[in-house]
Amino acid sequence: MTALTLSTAGAATLRADAVVVGVAKGAKGAKGPVVAAGAEAVDAAFDGKLATVLETLGASGAEGEVTKLPAPSGLKAPVVIAVGLGTAPEKDDAYPAESLRRAAGSAARALAGSKKAAFALPVEAAEDAQAIAEGALLGAYAFTAYQDEKNAKKPLAEVALLGAKPRDKAFKAAAERAVAVAEEMNRARDLINTPPNDLYPESFAAVATAAGKEHGLKVQVWDEKALVKGGFGGILGVGQGAAHGPRLVKLAYTHPDAEKTLALVGKGITYDSGGISLKPAGHNETMKCDMSGAAAVFAAVVAAARLGLRVNLTGWLALAENMPSGNATRPGDVLRMYSGKTVEVLNTDAEGRLVLADAITRASEENPDAIVDVATLTGAMVLALGNRRFGIMSNDEAFRTSVHEIAEEAGEDSWPMPLPADLRKGMDSPTADIANMGERMGGGLVAGLFLKEFVGEGITWAHLDIAGPAFHEGAPYGYTPKGGTGSAVRTLVRLAERTADGDLG
Repeated sequence: MTALTLSTAGAATLRADAVVVGVAKGAKGAKGPVVAAGAEAVDAAFDGKLATVLETLGASGAEGEVTKLPAPSGLKAPVVIAVGLGTAPEKDDAYPAESLRRAAGSAARALAGSKKAAFALPVEAAEDAQAIAEGALLGAYAFTAYQDEKNAKKPLAEVALLGAKPRDKAFKAAAERAVAVAEEMNRARDLINTPPNDLYPESFAAVATAAGKEHGLKVQVWDEKALVKGGFGGILGVGQGAAHGPRLVKLAYTHPDAEKTLALVGKGITYDSGGISLKPAGHNETMKCDMSGAAAVFAAVVAAARLGLRVNLTGWLALAENMPSGNATRPGDVLRMYSGKTVEVLNTDAEGRLVLADAITRASEENPDAIVDVATLTGAMVLALGNRRFGIMSNDEAFRTSVHEIAEEAGEDSWPMPLPADLRKGMDSPTADIANMGERMGGGLVAGLFLKEFVGEGITWAHLDIAGPAFHEGAPYGYTPKGGTGSAVRTLVRLAERTADGDLG
């Protein structure tokens, strides 16, 4: 795990493998890149010509751009990394937190294999330091558990954040928050990236149980016998075709002074073959990521505990493998859910909503102030919003707006989506209370409407469909790696913080 230190040393005097500075695109009409604040000592070592040197090398200051150059005499570090911050802000304005986060992540990725790097990016307030620290720690992430140690490139070992104030309470708190959130987000990434022959419902539940002991969480696990006794027909129906049985896990974090309770519910399909409605080749190779929602919920609850947030938080992990076999649920089968409702299964590849429905019903029994579920639920949401943003649906428009604003504040791209009542009729079943499929067009909204049916009366609820951003198959960018991303973790943590502060009613 990459270490973080707040340093009072100057960029020119700190011994490190590299010093990272920011460079921005000049204001409208300006020619060439502009060296950002924090890099004054490095610029002086270049006789004030760092911007000119970078321009000569083709640097423009565009976001995500990374330029390496040898350091001149006068710097203890042998290498300078200039990372693009995008367009320079207007006078008296600060760089956006997400620009700093992405720049730090790009630099950290470029420094893989290094022991220590000094980050001399613009820091005007504790919030800037937090964004840089988060970006660097997330950008340094690497999943090497299954690689030969001799060949695996180790991540940057230490980030020294310059310009921060180590003795200042606000800066110390910002650093502690950055470490907690980044480490738990990286834990979620590890879970998502773990092959499904090693991560299955029972082993995921074991990871959650161990984390609960470490961080003082109360953990309850429903195994197959308990699920049968409890009548969790949705979770059992999805998992009955697999060799590895399903689980329902509850993690509870409580604070003695908490006034509000949030319930977070995560879809945890540790591998999704589609079941009898088998996915075709080309659509199942990355389906180990179908537990990303459960990973996000797990990580958020642990992060809240580490931060000591004044809120009660329960995380519900609905875990199952969706596999075809002689015991698997068939299209046309009817499941009796935990709520007592019956569901006609028209497509076994629409399984996530079935496990979530049981978990949402169970979470509703504890009457939380709000429920938020997170799931890689529909390909339709990816078609609607692309690969880098998740959709937000809710039974309360004001709450949907709040969650959207919180996601943007946390640096996660999202978009509010409707729950049109006219789409509900498509799920009418001649056999059961409801079918698990409806109209094909607007499929992401149909899935949200299905889940809404299982939310307890009078409980505020939101649904995050993270199917797009949960697993990144392209080249890494910013602090986003190839593979599991940890999507929604920061949004959930920020939601818990805002709830603890009394900002959500």
